[in-house]
Amino acid sequence: MSRVPGAGAGFLDRERTIAAAGFNRWLVPPAALCIHLCIGMAYGFSVFWLPLSRALGVDAPKTCPEMSLMQELFTTTCDWRVASLGWMYTLFFVLLGLSAAIWGGWLERSGPRKAGFVAALCWVGGLLVGAFGIYLHQLWLLWLGCGVIGGIGLGIGYISPVSTLVKWFPDRRGMATGMAIMGFGGGAMIGAPLADLLMNYFETPASVGAWETFVALGAIYFGFMMIGAFRYRIPPAGWRPDGWTPSVKAGAMISQHNVHLDDAHKTRQFWMIWIVLCMNVSAGIGVIGMASPMLQEIFAGSLIGQPGVKFNALSTEQQAAIAVIAAGFTGLLSLFNIGGRFFWASLSDYIGRKNTYYAIFILGIALYALAPTFANTGSILLFVGAFCIILSMYGGGFATVPAYLADMFGTQFVGAIHGRVLTAWSTAGIIGPVVVNYIREAQLAAGVPRDHLYNTTMYILCAMLVVGLICNYLIRPVDPKWHMSAEAVARLQAAGAHSAVALPSGSFGIGKGGLDLQATLFWALVGIPLAWGAWKTLQSAVKIF
Repeated sequence: MSRVPGAGAGFLDRERTIAAAGFNRWLVPPAALCIHLCIGMAYGFSVFWLPLSRALGVDAPKTCPEMSLMQELFTTTCDWRVASLGWMYTLFFVLLGLSAAIWGGWLERSGPRKAGFVAALCWVGGLLVGAFGIYLHQLWLLWLGCGVIGGIGLGIGYISPVSTLVKWFPDRRGMATGMAIMGFGGGAMIGAPLADLLMNYFETPASVGAWETFVALGAIYFGFMMIGAFRYRIPPAGWRPDGWTPSVKAGAMISQHNVHLDDAHKTRQFWMIWIVLCMNVSAGIGVIGMASPMLQEIFAGSLIGQPGVKFNALSTEQQAAIAVIAAGFTGLLSLFNIGGRFFWASLSDYIGRKNTYYAIFILGIALYALAPTFANTGSILLFVGAFCIILSMYGGGFATVPAYLADMFGTQFVGAIHGRVLTAWSTAGIIGPVVVNYIREAQLAAGVPRDHLYNTTMYILCAMLVVGLICNYLIRPVDPKWHMSAEAVARLQAAGAHSAVALPSGSFGIGKGGLDLQATLFWALVGIPLAWGAWKTLQSAVKIF
């Protein structure tokens, strides 16, 4: 005997999110953006490092040169080092990958509303615990709050819309996931200048305004993430867009079959896609972490109209001036990171995921290999342009992966499978920065001039992309032995719908509407902050040229 969907279910339960006739599927992407634009601030946390490094001294850091990291975790009399604060960046992305892998299966069972709600509690709760750590000047508490609790929120929030969007847009999987994951890249573009404004507002002679900013951001983010979580809807079992018919082309890279979560990691395709993502992210994240010093050290005086003047020959005031310009470069990379997530993922709907990654890797190899030449010729335009394209492909790789996984393994468990693949991001978060940072230090120790510090690094990053290219080539459709039977899928869907009868398929009057008034207003809610962030970024970026 069937029952009315949602009857007797809790407000956060999956059953309460099943869409009814008349629902517009274009309301789902902005709900995902409400969450991703908030948790994406993880990329912009470096805006806090310098203020927090003088949290006690306010005007100047109270330094303790002989202090060990263990002492630094508990000191209340010495300011924290930027390098120690930077470990939070590693905690963010390691915990993101691990939590996505651990709780991906739970998300599939519980639905996106409950996952979005939990993500908000963890991310905002982490900010509040971090604010308390700043107030008490306890680094371990800041790491625990933002890095660990917040990192868990990042992982759950990041994958919360993926499975839902893939199911709502089977006809445009790449575009749909690109729209949502674009928000994660855009979070820093909004959050970093907003945090800067808030710290300036809260700053007093006794405080740099950091803990107050954490609390204010927490309140803002909680509101937006609750809107996103409670606006999530999932399509009923058997739903498909009106007039859309799945392709049944033999041998196609888009499978009409599902692979169970427990079997996905046993296939070669899972690990090939894992390596593809890991190599692309390792190369890109290493550049993101060193973008500002890289531009300053390579071009030095050229950035302020004094070509030929090396970095070490610049005065303190001149180094401060080029640091401002380099911040614009970092912002410009963020903008291309965001745009690339939508562009490359949308392109993959037309040329296929495999061909998209071919383009990403081949173009990336060429640009990394040419970067030292652009630097040696002194062309700031070519150098900056190359890295803007590279960062667009870094973001595009993230956004295309969910659709690639749906093509390979079907949509039944794609969110949970995506969560497990994101452990590649955790790995890359260690590999990329370590490769770039340690090679730079080794080059410096060997006496290599600062404007040539990154040449060897670029060629190593090329090699990483070659590995990714080979793995992408080796990806083939999943062996049919791993496919779930139609009866097994039907049982799962019937269980989700709490129905004992066979489920029909069709559009059920759901998904139509396009950009009607309600959808337009919801898109404006997320679009206006994005436009403001883009404007602030471009204001900084124009200083490069």
